Amino acid sequence: MFDFTATYTDQYQLAMAQVYFENGQKDHRSVFDYFFRKLPFEGGYAVFSGLQDLLEIIENLRFDKKDIAYLAQTGFSENFLDYIRDFKFQGSVFSVKEGDVVFPTRPVLQIEANIIEAQIVETLLLNLLNFQTLIATKASRMRLVSGDRHLLDFGLRRAQGPGGYYATRAAITGGFDGTSNVVAARNFDIPVSGTMAHSFVQSYDNEIDAFRSFAKGRPENCVLLVDTYNTLNSGVPNAIKVAKEMEERGQKLLAIRLDSGDLAYFANESRKLLDKAGLEYVKIAASNQLDEYVIKSLLEQQAPIDIFGVGTNLVTGNPDSALDGVYKLAESNGKPRIKLSESLAKVTLPHKKQVFRIKNNSGQCVGADAIGLRSESRIEEMFHPFEPYKSMKLQDFEQEPLLHKVMENGKSLLEKQSLKDIADYSLSRLAELPIEYKRFNNPHIYKVGISNALREDRDKLIKEYKQLS
Repeated sequence: MFDFTATYTDQYQLAMAQVYFENGQKDHRSVFDYFFRKLPFEGGYAVFSGLQDLLEIIENLRFDKKDIAYLAQTGFSENFLDYIRDFKFQGSVFSVKEGDVVFPTRPVLQIEANIIEAQIVETLLLNLLNFQTLIATKASRMRLVSGDRHLLDFGLRRAQGPGGYYATRAAITGGFDGTSNVVAARNFDIPVSGTMAHSFVQSYDNEIDAFRSFAKGRPENCVLLVDTYNTLNSGVPNAIKVAKEMEERGQKLLAIRLDSGDLAYFANESRKLLDKAGLEYVKIAASNQLDEYVIKSLLEQQAPIDIFGVGTNLVTGNPDSALDGVYKLAESNGKPRIKLSESLAKVTLPHKKQVFRIKNNSGQCVGADAIGLRSESRIEEMFHPFEPYKSMKLQDFEQEPLLHKVMENGKSLLEKQSLKDIADYSLSRLAELPIEYKRFNNPHIYKVGISNALREDRDKLIKEYKQLS
């Protein structure tokens, strides 16, 4: 949808790139890790989203003539601009599968490329993956609590500008069924759904004429908004009249929508009126500032709601609004690299790495991922990254490698998947996760550890760099 060029980045990426170029470092190979440090929503997991978009964009990322002219005006050197005229990402990407559940501190994705290419794609990568992973996680939490009820994204009007486009994609990844966002539905080939606004009802002299007009104009998937004037005394009775008229024409009213007031009470009373009229098939949809907690409360009250339309709280990732994903150098010019900190929790991990999901003999996740060197095919014991006296023996467990090469020489190796396929995969991975990691209140903390070989190399580098400072 968007015209991404290589200037979709932060200025300091290009400033660093010019220095690398002028110092003769343009062919230095680098390895960067993408990971996050804290789970959103005080939850027990996150859902990885945005990979397919990222690969498609960086495969075609270029500086166009307008970019070059603009960068010349901002002071970049002529030699550097000549170099980036032919810019093309030619690196490799290793990543977990999109839709998988992911956890703090462990690599979710690794970039291997020359240092200039790796820096130029950093901002784009963080922009896409942090946002989509946040929204997919929020959507997944709503899917878990809503069971098999229909979930619709109604958030475009409340999103932060064009972010609503990718929020819709991420919502589907996380388990939503459809969207009101027409352009996203078209581009991502996902179900589109919509009802009517209060203004439609207000534009007629009376409510029933508005309902009759809408039902005749949109007989398929017709949903009537019943709370413009008086839900139980006007809206639902008028919807029942129109539903009966539709039956005479061989049609069926799909649903009524509640958008205000006590949703549990109005849903129960509306269900009684519909059933009494022989309209058991008419569904009840609800909207209005929903999130996973409101949905959970409504269902605990046994509100007979079949469809939830979720807007603001979904597409803004409320209350967290951002995932703290970072992009850190792990290797440069063949040498392992590390970032030091006063807090061991913020010391980065060097080297090319692999991440293993630890499973029991039945293939069930035991709540642990282990980070090792890429050369390691198994890890016998994993150690807590920040608390050296905590460890877990792994000899008796299955170990599933999670990082796979998904791009080589700047070409995607992924066969394009539908969002439904990605969402189905996400649900299957969530099913493997024990229930205690999926609860809303005080979920279990998922264990992430490092191999002894990685720990020894990290500690050796810490010692070396501290001696230099």
